[in-house]
Amino acid sequence: METEKDDVLTKPGTPLKEPVIVIEHLYKSFGDNAVLKDFNLIINEEENVVVLGKSGSGKSVLIKCIIGLLKPDSGNIFVFGENVPDMAHEELDRIRTKMGFLFQGNALYDSMTVRENLEFPLRRHWIGFSQAKVDGLVMEALGNVGLKHAVDMMPAELSGGMLKRVALARTMILQPDIILYDEPTTGLDPVTAREIDTLIITLQRKYHTSSIIISHDMNCVKNTADRVVLLLDGKCYTEGTYLDFEKSTDENIRQFFE
Repeated sequence: METEKDDVLTKPGTPLKEPVIVIEHLYKSFGDNAVLKDFNLIINEEENVVVLGKSGSGKSVLIKCIIGLLKPDSGNIFVFGENVPDMAHEELDRIRTKMGFLFQGNALYDSMTVRENLEFPLRRHWIGFSQAKVDGLVMEALGNVGLKHAVDMMPAELSGGMLKRVALARTMILQPDIILYDEPTTGLDPVTAREIDTLIITLQRKYHTSSIIISHDMNCVKNTADRVVLLLDGKCYTEGTYLDFEKSTDENIRQFFE
């Protein structure tokens, strides 16, 4: 990361910690289309890793495999030491309470208020919280994204940036250890996109999360990444800091800066 960025986006260097996700020899095909081909990656505690790649390169397939929405053809995905592809449905539900997933299209329920949208994962993974506890978690999550005043509004009443922030609040409602972001700034204007980048860093610091951020938005990559991984031809082609990528003369990397 560059040292001249705004303070709110600059993260102090810290030594690498324990791995929270370890991906080994991951393969995933759809018919004759091999999307992931021997993909390997390690995510460490409190680390933001951006997976960079062109449209259709398999980025979204990767995170859907990590959270168990897709089953890989072969390979291992260890989350906190447990192998996701081997998990039964009940085990997946348990591990998902430790992982938040921000969908590219937000995936809010149009017929529910903001409050009800945020309550949904709490009831889905019900842990016996009282209504007072639920209300507190909802307001804390909305406070994190500056939208307490929108708690009883409907999604149709919100702007695109507000919808993204509500979706992020819902992702954080269970205060997960890992967050998977699927193109968090797609479709947003530059100012709103930067606000989302800032929130990603702010929440990482507050809750000490580890994150995989799927993106081809180079501003998002620059603002959020501790480490960047290039997904090319189904594999981890190379990795490094944003500055490493920016200085690279490799044409596979340069195309993202043109």
